[in-house]
Amino acid sequence: MNIVKILLLIVIAISITAIYDARKIGDKLFSTADKNKVTRMIKIFGFIICVICSIIFCILNKS
Repeated sequence: MNIVKILLLIVIAISITAIYDARKIGDKLFSTADKNKVTRMIKIFGFIICVICSIIFCILNKS
C-alpha cells in the first residue's frame, strides 16, 4: 500500500510541474501556431490528473 501512495505522490508532483511549466512544455514538444490552446490543454490535463490522484491518495490514507 505504501508503494501506491508513493506513486500517487510522484504523479501529483509531475502534474503540478506540468501545470507550472505548461508553456515551456508546449513550446518544446508541439510546434503548432496556437500555443495558447496547447498550453491551456496541458494545464487542464495536469489539473485533472492532480485532482484524481489527490482524491485517491486521501481515500487510501483514511483506510
